[in-house]
This record gives sequence, structure tokens and C-alpha cells, in this order.
Amino acid sequence: MDATNLANELIDLHQHPRQLAPFSTRYAGLSAEMGYAAARGLHAHRLAQGWKLVGRKNGFTNRGIWERYGVDRPMWGAVYDRTLIWAAANRAVVPLAGLVQPRIEPEICFKLKSVPPSTTPQDWSRLRNPAALLESIEWVAHAVEIVQCHHPEWKMTLGDCTANNALHGRLIVGTPVEVQRISGLSAALPFLKVTLRKGQEVIDQGIGANVLNSPLLSLAFLVEILAAQKDSPPLAAGEIISTGTLTDAHPVQAGETWSTDLHGFAVRGLTLQFT
Repeated sequence: MDATNLANELIDLHQHPRQLAPFSTRYAGLSAEMGYAAARGLHAHRLAQGWKLVGRKNGFTNRGIWERYGVDRPMWGAVYDRTLIWAAANRAVVPLAGLVQPRIEPEICFKLKSVPPSTTPQDWSRLRNPAALLESIEWVAHAVEIVQCHHPEWKMTLGDCTANNALHGRLIVGTPVEVQRISGLSAALPFLKVTLRKGQEVIDQGIGANVLNSPLLSLAFLVEILAAQKDSPPLAAGEIISTGTLTDAHPVQAGETWSTDLHGFAVRGLTLQFT
């Protein structure tokens, strides 16, 4: 498969958003790795257009939704200055223009103060130690990601997803809390509880353990997979890492107001108005 052709198709797709048949129906044998190669072409185009890489998003870290979406492992994508929204006082107005079939995902995100020191499999036992991972994190925050899918009814393969920047649309980040201010954070994260509401209606609930047993282990996944992808941009200090949804993903539309409540440690929920 020629990743350049798919990359060009992705560029056009994001310039002219629409639904179309899955890439995997036209690119035979499209694997996750082939998808990442095409995504690098989209990424290079965006950088040339002045976009700036500010972080990463992990997707499919919630094993409970793998069967529904027909996938069998996590994935990652790029977050840009043009897709990142900071919530003021944990409230934000979020434009959905240009997004196709958007869905909402409540998450936990981190800001790296350093890159976790793991580049070889021999180091990964330490990397998978949640307490050790905290040494590389400056702050933790609640985030909401808006994901999108250009394929009808969200029917796709993992290769379709990795090619399309892991379905990333927007990342809305709440008030950061410095890690050093939260006692016992690594132990608390798996037990974090979130409630997702549309208006006053409870739509879903989830816990931190849904994300690879802990959002910290989602960061470990990212470090490991990037260590094997020599052509992908390496992690850097200062990046924001969103670790994956605590619940299922749910459709959102302009005119709706959604909110989250979090219980378990110092971060607070978000209220989002979609336009």
C-alpha cells in the first residue's frame, strides 16, 4: 500500500469534511502500522500549514469498547494548537464545525515535565510502574475529547482509525492541578469516578480503571509504541497527553450542553456548550 496516496486523501478529507467509505475498503490490507504511516503524511502537511504539535491523544485504551468498534488494541494521535481548547473556570464553548459525526469522551490528561526514560523493552517494567511515571508529570487535569469518524455509522478498522489521526477532533482541558499537591495520586487514579450528563440527564458513568487499569498506564503505552515508531515525532517535555475515555463515546450536536462530575481527587468536572 502507498501511504502517500492515503495521506493525500486524508488531507483532502479534512479540508472538505464528509462521510465516505472506510479507507480499508479501498486500501487492501490496511494495518494499524500502515495507517500510522499515512497519518504522518497528514501531520507533515499540517505542520507545513503552520499547525503546532502540542500533545498526544490515546484512543481505545478503554477495553470495554473494543468489541463495539471492532478493535483489539489502543492507538495514539496528535493534538495541535488548533484542536486544543482551554476551559476557563472549567467551562468552555466548543465549536463542532468541520467535525463529522462527533462524539464526546471524558478523560484524564497529563502535562509532561520530562519524557519518561524508557526507550528499550528492558526499561518497560519500570515504565509500567504508575508511581514511577508520576516523576515525569507536571500536572494532571480533567479533559474532554471530541472524536470524529468520517465513515458511515462509525464502522471502521483499526487501520482506518490510526490513519485518521486516531479520530481526534478537539481536546478541551480543565484546570490543571500540580501532581505534588495530590497525595496518593497513583493509587487514586484507578478509582476515579466520572458521571457524564447531557443537560440534566445522566448518559454514562465510568472509572479510572477502565483506561488500561489506570490512566498512568495509558502514558506507558504511548511511550512504548513511540519507541517502536522511529518515524513518528518523539515525545517532548511540555506535551499534553490525554489518556483515553473513561466511558463510552456518545454523539453530540450543536446547541447541546454537556457536563461531567468527577469524584476521587482534586480535579473538577467540566461544562461544555456545543455550537
